[in-house]
Amino acid sequence: MATSELTTRSSLAQEPAFGRTALELIVLGAIWGGSFLFMRVSAAQFGPAPLVEVRLALGALTLLPLLWRARQLFSPGLLLRVAGIAAVNSVIPFLLFAWGAERAPAGIGAISNAMTVMFTSLVAFALYGEQIQSRRLLGLIVGFIGVAILASGKTGGVSVWPAALAGTVAALLYGFGINLVRHHLAGLPPGAVAAATLLAGSVLLAPLALYTWPSQPISARAWASGVLLGVLCTGVAFVFYYRLIARIGAARTSTVTYLIPLFGVIWAWLVLGEPVTLTMLAAGALILAGVALSQQRQRRS
Repeated sequence: MATSELTTRSSLAQEPAFGRTALELIVLGAIWGGSFLFMRVSAAQFGPAPLVEVRLALGALTLLPLLWRARQLFSPGLLLRVAGIAAVNSVIPFLLFAWGAERAPAGIGAISNAMTVMFTSLVAFALYGEQIQSRRLLGLIVGFIGVAILASGKTGGVSVWPAALAGTVAALLYGFGINLVRHHLAGLPPGAVAAATLLAGSVLLAPLALYTWPSQPISARAWASGVLLGVLCTGVAFVFYYRLIARIGAARTSTVTYLIPLFGVIWAWLVLGEPVTLTMLAAGALILAGVALSQQRQRRS
């Protein structure tokens, strides 16, 4: 009787937590999917480097309290390491996505971004000898086929392959960056690491951003998108992300990858009226299938 009552109470206690976790994953997917919309709106007026500088700086300011609390853990040598990882994991990928957003619909970058999970596994295998099972390898192949299909598409008669290629390279760099953080910044508070990399990235990019800052006035709409990109999609999103990792683990948190392309395409369609083409649907389905295959094996290992 006591065991049955305890089990019932445990189940009831877990239901709200499960509902909250599901809701937070959906919110995080919606926020990160919206980042491609905000880049699409603001990239043409800012240019890639100034827009990314705004994103990095505002994201760093949002997370600065987390870094301040852990400031004694960051020695000068560690800060140099953080700066190098910031270039790989933030500065260059953000620039590539912003560059692509000037040239193709927001959905192209959002779909390409889904390759991050598979590239993370591939880099872990290539650099650190982590085992790559046949199911995960099949997922990589399926995902690459999806990218090839995505790159073959056109919007308004214009090929989107440059943006698709930029997004794929950015996802590859994310794969390197995640592995570098995992192996070289382990043991540090994740929120402080995120703040430090964003701050370091902002410092690294500042000269180029100032040099290429647009001479024409930037509209309020573009500024609003840039601010939301930095504060909401970078700063606030990282708070959600690391809180989820602490509560449910990295593997389950990474399922948000499935939601980002969906929301990226939906926001672009609802807000900007960008078309959802058959090529985008087919490519997105293949890439997400590849992610699903690689994630399934990851959970079993």
